[in-house]
Amino acid sequence: MKENVLIQTKKRIKLDLSFLKKDIVFTISLILAAGSCLFQTPKIEYLNFPVLISLFNLMLAIKAFDELKVLDKFAISILNKCNNSKSVSAILILLCFFSSMIVTNDVALLTFVPLTLVISRKMNMPMMETIILQTIAANIGSSLTPMGNPQNLFIYSFYGLTPKPFFMTVLLLAVLGIISIYIFIHRLTKKELKVEIAPIQINDPKRTMVWGIILAVIIASIFDVIPYQAALIITLMTAAIINHKLLFKIDYFLLLTFICFFIFVGNISNTNAVHMIASANLKDSDSIYFTSILLSQFISNVPASILLAEFTSNWRPLLLGVNIGGLGTIIASMASVISYKLYIQSYPSQGKQYLLKFSLYNFLFLTLLTFIPYVVLKILHIF
Repeated sequence: MKENVLIQTKKRIKLDLSFLKKDIVFTISLILAAGSCLFQTPKIEYLNFPVLISLFNLMLAIKAFDELKVLDKFAISILNKCNNSKSVSAILILLCFFSSMIVTNDVALLTFVPLTLVISRKMNMPMMETIILQTIAANIGSSLTPMGNPQNLFIYSFYGLTPKPFFMTVLLLAVLGIISIYIFIHRLTKKELKVEIAPIQINDPKRTMVWGIILAVIIASIFDVIPYQAALIITLMTAAIINHKLLFKIDYFLLLTFICFFIFVGNISNTNAVHMIASANLKDSDSIYFTSILLSQFISNVPASILLAEFTSNWRPLLLGVNIGGLGTIIASMASVISYKLYIQSYPSQGKQYLLKFSLYNFLFLTLLTFIPYVVLKILHIF
């Protein structure tokens, strides 16, 4: 009897860690954060609360639109205007490229990747490559404006830049990026779409209008028009009043992934070894350019720009390097993690396949966009 009780007790306290296998990026971020804490004590200052809170607000709003079938309606309107899968993909990818210039790469992906997944389900059509190209498009498109991504905003304000030199520095990257994206879109499989889907009627236009206002409030908070704390309170109150179940349906593991990466980056950035290496290697434009690209692969481009800005006044190679450095590994740009997380929510068994294809595409773009701008800018004596 005693043996049976012991066996039952052991079964009860056994932890189910299967989710660690399903979510590879979260698992990696957790290991990195825990490992870095062995060398450095984490600080609350490492957590970027405006980013975390804005991400939470956006996920809540997007989930609300999903429940109200707004994304379905938008998806069907796109499908009914296109006669093949390639044109559908092209529209979705270009939407990410151009919208990211205004609403940031994170917001563009949070808005259009769920829409792509809805279309994928409606047409029973695999769209992994489309989502990967959407991610690349958002990361490249966002490089063209100061508000397109956090590293641009930081560099623009830190160095007190003006619009003309900023745009002249990143314009070549954006042009080469859109040409490369067009070539990859052209290579996508073309499947004829002859299905006419009946338009969806939104049953609750009042709630849709309310969440539209909430989304505008959230975007306003991202641009610092209103405090992000106020946007959080408004979003939470709206969800609690209209549909409190939304609070249990968003992906909290995505937020935990960001928290883990913030801890890892904060710990690593504050080690003496990193500061010594940065001081020793940032001698000229070439070293700044290639160091920023390389460092972004391991700690992501936002913290890389913040860290390297402390050691150089040469902003051009840094600006170009951290934007190009957003390509490559999945953690090079945190926006890429968002796409991955959204995709595996719909296709949990395809996580490894997605990461392999994502890495192949991203490193191709990284190689192309690293060396062509470098050669051109060297010839023009801009570096």
